[in-house]
Amino acid sequence: MAYKDVYDSWKADPEAFWMQAAEAIDWDRKPSKALFDDNAPIYEWYSDGMVNGCYNAVDRHVENGRGEQAAIIYDSPITHTKREISYVELRNRVATLAGALRAKGVEKGDRVIIYMPMIPEAIEAMLACARLGAVHSVVFGGFASSELAVRIDDCTPKAIIAASCGLEPGRVVHYKPLLDGAVEQATHKPDFCVIFQREQEVADLIEGRDVNWHGFQYGVEPAECVPVEGNHPAYILYTSGTTGAPKGVLRPTGGHLVALNWTMKNFYNVDPGDVFWAASDVGWVVGHSYICYGPLVHGNTTVVFEGKPVGTPDAGTFWRVISEHNVRSFFTAPTAIRAVKREDPKGEFIGKYDLSCLRALYLAGERADPDTIEWAQEKLDKPVYDHWWQTESGWPMVGNPAGLEALPVKIGSPTVPMPGYDVQILDDGGRPMKPNELGAIAIKLPLPPGTLPSLWNAEDRYRKSYLTTFPGYYETGDAGMIDEDGYLYIMARTDDVINVAGHRLSTGAMEEVLASHPDVAECAVVGVSDQLKGQMPVGFVCLSKGVNRPHAEITSECVKLVRDRIGPVAAFKLALVVERLPKTRSGKILRATIVKIADNQEFKLPATIDDPAILDEIKEALQTIGYAN
Repeated sequence: MAYKDVYDSWKADPEAFWMQAAEAIDWDRKPSKALFDDNAPIYEWYSDGMVNGCYNAVDRHVENGRGEQAAIIYDSPITHTKREISYVELRNRVATLAGALRAKGVEKGDRVIIYMPMIPEAIEAMLACARLGAVHSVVFGGFASSELAVRIDDCTPKAIIAASCGLEPGRVVHYKPLLDGAVEQATHKPDFCVIFQREQEVADLIEGRDVNWHGFQYGVEPAECVPVEGNHPAYILYTSGTTGAPKGVLRPTGGHLVALNWTMKNFYNVDPGDVFWAASDVGWVVGHSYICYGPLVHGNTTVVFEGKPVGTPDAGTFWRVISEHNVRSFFTAPTAIRAVKREDPKGEFIGKYDLSCLRALYLAGERADPDTIEWAQEKLDKPVYDHWWQTESGWPMVGNPAGLEALPVKIGSPTVPMPGYDVQILDDGGRPMKPNELGAIAIKLPLPPGTLPSLWNAEDRYRKSYLTTFPGYYETGDAGMIDEDGYLYIMARTDDVINVAGHRLSTGAMEEVLASHPDVAECAVVGVSDQLKGQMPVGFVCLSKGVNRPHAEITSECVKLVRDRIGPVAAFKLALVVERLPKTRSGKILRATIVKIADNQEFKLPATIDDPAILDEIKEALQTIGYAN
């Protein structure tokens, strides 16, 4: 069926659509219906079904004769390690780990924090929790003690599973002291901590609390899969909140299995047995959905990659992994491709590898600027699909459903809504906007299966954060427009739409223009306070490798470009060359933090910031134009 037929069939009968999709999952007890709306606007899916996430991701493939197929390919250029784990080996490892956790008292409904780097054991820990019906909460390895402590107090875990260390190019990140500090700071104390000792660093264990990953599994009875209700939480994943306090996004088991399984073929266009690679981290939603659960539930081989887009050892590492492991669909963040492009602007590394196995590159995590997409299209000679979703949704809301029908790509648009998502553009009063008008992007309730039903222990905060601005809708926090063909354009976060002398302008549109400058590798535009006009845009540009022209020359060209393409209304007069942009570890640019620095406002250092020293460089740059003094 073509995309429109599938989308229309969902719209005509959502209940039948999602019950049919649920047939692809193995249920211990099939649900009597798909949607449970007794407590609207808090909706649930498949609530009376019984199911197990680990069984669907691992055991059923072994039972169906796929046990010898690789489930995980581990590729770590940092440790020079490559190995494969078959589905049968994964089942045995996960069942033993789950048995060891059960022997120490972990059972259905208990929370377990996982604090690990990109190693197969992180996936095994997630699946072991799912096997028992325990609720895992993965915290990005290397998070500061104070941030980990907040999460310990919020989800009150019975156990914490951690590694002794993480590895970055040229340095070891000591996880164990961070974990010890977090447990010390937290009011809640876990019953025990499981430590996976990496050979690069063996940590000291605290007697009576810490157990060795291998030692505590010795001689235990492997655990069977525990069926849980369809609405039972599979995991809690913390996302940064506007107040600085993290929001624990809940993921219900049944809906996320159904939705992720549906996307693997219909969206990412892979068949069971194909190799799928999402170059992300288990600490982020992409790692949960498309390194762990999605590929494994669908019977794919998933790549667990411990490395960086550049520097491990060079800008060709992505292409090496794709070529060596026969990757069919590759998913990463635009910022990773920009890093590669900056190091290798001519794409010379791409020519060193045979990429005939690759069908398409998928980009998500932030806006994919046209320049990056065009570069990737030209150099790879493959389709490049931008798509848009959030931690809260758990799977793509808008994209190009290549497995159903590869729609024409419109650069700058992540394409069209997926079944389950009725996406609308609303004005401040909640009224629908006309095509091509900029407004708030909202999704008509109910959200589809696999999306968050609420926040962990914070239903009021869930309602306030997402459901109150536009009654009957989920507020995405993004701004954009829909064109006459139904294609969505994400222009900015709602708070990145700036008001210059009464004109609502998208910083994203200005970034697109700056990114088109031949010397610019990456850029960001923010609105800073201005007494006369309310706000003024300031552009920050990072230059491609090898550019050594005078900065003043480049910035004046940037100003002229924006003036020519957007017009004088943008009032774009200030551009600064900087070495780097402040980002989270997942690659999102910290625009709101830059604004606070410019406006001399207090700000909380984001827990997910990659390198805090960059903020000092941004402050110095702003001071040269009279801000941040």
